Parts: sequence; C-alpha cells; structure tokens
Amino acid sequence: MAYKRFTKSASQLRPDTRYDSKLLSKFINCVMWDGKKTAATRVVYDALDIVQKQVPDKTPLEVFEEAVSRVRPNIQVRSKRVGGSNYQVPVQVGPARQTTLAIRWIIQAARQRKGRPTCESLARELLDAHKGEGTAFTQRENVHRMADANKAFAHFAW
Repeated sequence: MAYKRFTKSASQLRPDTRYDSKLLSKFINCVMWDGKKTAATRVVYDALDIVQKQVPDKTPLEVFEEAVSRVRPNIQVRSKRVGGSNYQVPVQVGPARQTTLAIRWIIQAARQRKGRPTCESLARELLDAHKGEGTAFTQRENVHRMADANKAFAHFAW
C-alpha cells in the first residue's frame, strides 16, 4: 500500500474570480512574486485576454487548460544510487506533480523571454504550448527522451 501525503493547501485553494477555475488559481499563485497576488492576477488575466484575441473560436480557459495538459510529463528521471554508481531511473509521474511541473515550465519559459511585458510572453508561451511547440513543450519532450534513453535502468525503480 502506497503512502500518500495530503496537505490542506489543495482543499483551501479557492477558484479564481473570473473563470472559476482552481487550476488557473494555482497558476496565478505560481506566477506571484513577493506576495503580490493582485499584480500576478492582472498579468495572467491580461495574458488570457491576448489569448482570446489570438484564438477567438475557443475560450481562453480552454486554451489554457489544453496548453497545461500538453506540457504535462507522463514520466521523468530520478537519480538513484546503486552500488556506488548513480543511475538516471525513469519513473511514472503522479497527476499532481504532472500539473505542478507543467505550470512551472510554462512560467519559466515565459520569464526567459526577454524584451516583452510578462503578460505578452505568458500569452505567447500558452499559445505555443497549445499548438504543441515552444520552450515548455520542448522541455517536456526532452524529459521524455531522457527517460526513454534510460529505460535500461527501469528495474532500479523500487
């Protein structure tokens, strides 16, 4: 029987005000710096407004959720020490960690885009992830490729 940790944070998370989505609320919390939630909310909503203009046939929330789901990794590599050697062992990723990694990668990719306002970089990254391209999607592909290359060490995952 696997032991699973639960925290209060998941049950205390309130949906965002405009779209009534817990996933978007978590995303806003991850974008937030120095406790400035109002600024983070404004940045995310401005990005979703830009997405609305770019993809008029879908709601911005649909585009956002599809972007996050495309970036979610199914498998990742973990370092495991066996007999004095370190092996990169591929392991399955749980649903909560999949979402956390996807959100983290999208935000990191948006922050790496220099020279534009954050809302524009975030909108561009969300649109790229929605199409299945962009930095965050490339990172997911690299993680999957690494796991595939280290499939020989899968038997160390206990």
